[in-house]
Amino acid sequence: MDRRRFLWAVGAAAGLTGCMGGSSDGTPSDSATGSAGTDSGTPESISAAADGYPDPSVIDETPPPPNADTSSFETIAYEQGIEVPLVPIDVAYDWYRRREARFADARGERQYATSHVTGAVLSPASGRQDDPATAWPEGDRIVTYCGCPHHLSSMRAAQLYQNGYEEVYAIDEGFWEWHQLDYPMAGENVEYQPYGHVIEGTADPAHAGEYAWARTVDGSQEEANPIGSDGDYELVLHFSGVTDSTEITVETPAYSLTEPLGELTSGGVTAAGRVTGGTQA
Repeated sequence: MDRRRFLWAVGAAAGLTGCMGGSSDGTPSDSATGSAGTDSGTPESISAAADGYPDPSVIDETPPPPNADTSSFETIAYEQGIEVPLVPIDVAYDWYRRREARFADARGERQYATSHVTGAVLSPASGRQDDPATAWPEGDRIVTYCGCPHHLSSMRAAQLYQNGYEEVYAIDEGFWEWHQLDYPMAGENVEYQPYGHVIEGTADPAHAGEYAWARTVDGSQEEANPIGSDGDYELVLHFSGVTDSTEITVETPAYSLTEPLGELTSGGVTAAGRVTGGTQA
């Protein structure tokens, strides 16, 4: 079986050690403030659900146990010997309806507030101080998800493994496949599916396997993707309520710059911290 392997270098592995921060190097970031529905504000409310299970009222029927060999799932490998299994969405959905797994959303606050798996808790890969998942029993089955489809979710799963959790999976196809299948969702606008804005860039190949990030300036929406062996990376942003004029911060281990989204998607971001045809970072 071929395995998808995105290996963190030593610097990026710092992100596995906890969930108190915000930046790609594991350092804390300030909480965002503002009103819901804008690119400069934290959502007004986050789901109060804390156990990660769906309410029985959203389950139309309880399926038989899925015929799934978890040892056959593809995996993503991280340093320190951590292998994150990727669960097919149909198996994850059967676990969901049988209440046999807790669900954790690894995206940002605004992404979660717009729409998320009903019952899932907000558990961002970049960190949240009041993350309910940190209080769950270490032996319980946990399923993480994101929209990329599994970069942030596998990162969050690796963090949970690092912190002592024993059975954690990332949904292979991601949240937007869940959305397309019209599985149970909650949020402020569950019908909305953001456009996938593509940012392409280049970093030093020495940072291959580490992560490039894109974030709204308040940090409430974020995306990440590993840097390739040639230094190239691609970030596909499913951000709510953004336009070409919305400022987005791109971070790599070597540089950071903030530019309007339209500038970032119209030319490549280079290792010099410059958007081709844009402005100096």
